[in-house]
Amino acid sequence: MKLPRSLVNSPNVTKREKWLGYLLGPAGALLLNAVLATYLNVYYTDVLKLTGAFIVVFPMISKVIDAITNVVMGQVIDRTRTREGKARPWLLLSAFLVPITGIMLFTVPESNDTVKAIWIMISYNLFYSFAYTIFNMSHGLMVPLSTRNSTERGGLSVFNQITTIMMSGILVALIFPMLIMPAIGVDKGKWITLMSIISILALPLTLLEYFFTKERVTEETTQAGEETKLPFFKQMKILFTDKYMILMYAYFLLYTVGMTLKNIGLVYYCNYVLGTYNDGVTQMLVSVIGGIPMGIGIFAVWPLAKKFGKRNVTMVGFILYAVGSLICWIFSTNLVMVLIGQFIKNIGGLPCAYVFMALFADCLDHVEWKTDVRLDGAAMSIYNIIAVAMEGNGCDRQNVAMVERRTDPLCGQQGRRDRRGVPHAAVYRLRKGNDPRRRAERVEQRAGHRA
Repeated sequence: MKLPRSLVNSPNVTKREKWLGYLLGPAGALLLNAVLATYLNVYYTDVLKLTGAFIVVFPMISKVIDAITNVVMGQVIDRTRTREGKARPWLLLSAFLVPITGIMLFTVPESNDTVKAIWIMISYNLFYSFAYTIFNMSHGLMVPLSTRNSTERGGLSVFNQITTIMMSGILVALIFPMLIMPAIGVDKGKWITLMSIISILALPLTLLEYFFTKERVTEETTQAGEETKLPFFKQMKILFTDKYMILMYAYFLLYTVGMTLKNIGLVYYCNYVLGTYNDGVTQMLVSVIGGIPMGIGIFAVWPLAKKFGKRNVTMVGFILYAVGSLICWIFSTNLVMVLIGQFIKNIGGLPCAYVFMALFADCLDHVEWKTDVRLDGAAMSIYNIIAVAMEGNGCDRQNVAMVERRTDPLCGQQGRRDRRGVPHAAVYRLRKGNDPRRRAERVEQRAGHRA
């Protein structure tokens, strides 16, 4: 099959490539993923009213499947040989798969619980273990495979991450809680309409990324001769005996743990501790104050990285990230202190947000220099497995807490804050059991107090 040709022909990175291929192109799929990361679990629990063991177990099973498909996809990419590269052909395929499976996540049929559970399991794995895995693996390799010029690659990394920050830090963290969530509430039809629009938007934008990117490193390697094909375990041995790759994976693991717990728990935390249910203000405040550094980072991080080195800036950032997280954990019910902690934490997260992929690409070049082998797909599969595993673990912790002590909006505004059964800093008011008599008794008591 003959693939459409890239519209980028220059041997050097162009402005058009930066703006269309790395800034605008990924926006559709990244917006969809950012919305899902924060609100898919809310849709399952608040709109579909899923409870019990299923909501705890199915994410765990799905993430195991996702991890396996990431490994398979990494091997497939490393063995792909086309004139358009080894990752871009799969990016083209994902442009059609992501919208279809994204819509399927929300069009759960009105039927009994068994039918709903089957649909959710199938649609969830079609999206995360298949469609988005293909997109995320191929998209993630665009910066490492774009050029060997470290300066140009660093610039592309910043452009790429600006899109991620804009989608998650502006649209999802600000616009959604302030305007969209209060408007759609728990209306399933409105959720389906909204998410269908967002899913369809991913198609033209991902095609834009495909046509305005170019794998210069792949072309160079192909022209130099046949690449060495190594068995999977040999590839893993090379990656996990390189100290720089180990450090990169360890850093990304810790960063992802913090981000995942924050993203999954933020909506519940703001609804039941810091504010009221979908009040449109509390989550917006947390996101604005915490997100200001991300906007500043667009202009500050790369100049600092060039002056002091990517590694040094990343190390200092990690320390600040830990300090900010500690403040949020200690003062988890104090809005002012949480905002301060979020601000410090996000300053520390700037290097990982804007510089990490350039640093990751440097490590891939180092591995190639040592072994004369490019392991882009294998390295990216480990990267994605870390993200998938932490997301699954965070979602599981959240749902276990909600099953054990079911969320009760009526308790959100009074009484002491209850930390039992809640993971880390995601603290919100919960009640025991599902007995309607207890709920009725509490309502009567409150009515008596008001009288």
